Amino acid sequence: MQKEEAEKKLQETMEKFMKLVSIRLPDDVLEKLKECRDKESSDMQKVIYDSYFENLDVAIKEQRPCCQDTGLLHFYLKAGSEFPYLGVVEEALRKATRNATRDIPLRQNTVNFFEERNTKDNTGERIPWIHWDIVPDDDHLEVCTYYAGGGCCLPGCAKVFTPFDGYGAIVKYVFDAVAGLGVNACPPLIVGVGLGTNVENAAVLSKIAYLRPLGTHHPNPKGAKMERDLCDGLNRLGIGAQGLPGKVAAMEVHIESSARHTATIAVGVNVACYAHRRGFITFDRDLKATIRGYRGAEL
Repeated sequence: MQKEEAEKKLQETMEKFMKLVSIRLPDDVLEKLKECRDKESSDMQKVIYDSYFENLDVAIKEQRPCCQDTGLLHFYLKAGSEFPYLGVVEEALRKATRNATRDIPLRQNTVNFFEERNTKDNTGERIPWIHWDIVPDDDHLEVCTYYAGGGCCLPGCAKVFTPFDGYGAIVKYVFDAVAGLGVNACPPLIVGVGLGTNVENAAVLSKIAYLRPLGTHHPNPKGAKMERDLCDGLNRLGIGAQGLPGKVAAMEVHIESSARHTATIAVGVNVACYAHRRGFITFDRDLKATIRGYRGAEL
């Protein structure tokens, strides 16, 4: 396949997938929301959840995005070193974003710094955001597509502590982020926590953390326990759906970590709203696409 043909095929397939992700929540998120509703006892909370589900049903029926803030497009790639079309991936994703903005349609959210003008097609300076991980000796391309809305971005934060501050500093930092601006992100939230050595890698890890499928856990037993403890604690804050009184502030807490310097403990926090528009699609070397997380869906 020629590069021009490959770029066009990638672009067209991604446009279809981006439409699916903007309209329909992945199965794991939808099932978790149903569990969260069952845990709530107040009439107000049940009304809010019923509104969530009604909105999601209408989005599918009308084939329109399930949230008016369609955010900015973020793509997290796991690219096999032997995938034959690495050179056209970035341009294919940019073109797909432009076309999807017009055709789905997506809200025009992208403003370049210093120019202070809306680009009107959701592409701009380093946007859509593309994060690459290279997988040695593999010939597939996995794309995690994520719509990052403004309410979810506002609580994002990262800070470096000293080892003297201890793990207690991590816990307080996470609680402050969720109990503060986190209520603007349409709870119940998926809370991503990155633990590392500086603000850069902690922040990136926190994003990767909340993109993990629900029901997955940190591979280290202590990390998995911290995830459970943080989630249990956040759900005792008395925050529910839409930030009103309730029992479920967080659907789950996910932690990703890296080794750290002896002198630093870095923590990053990012949150995802109830409308967690995150989807995975994998291309083989012939650009045959496989989607996961959407039962019965076809492109």
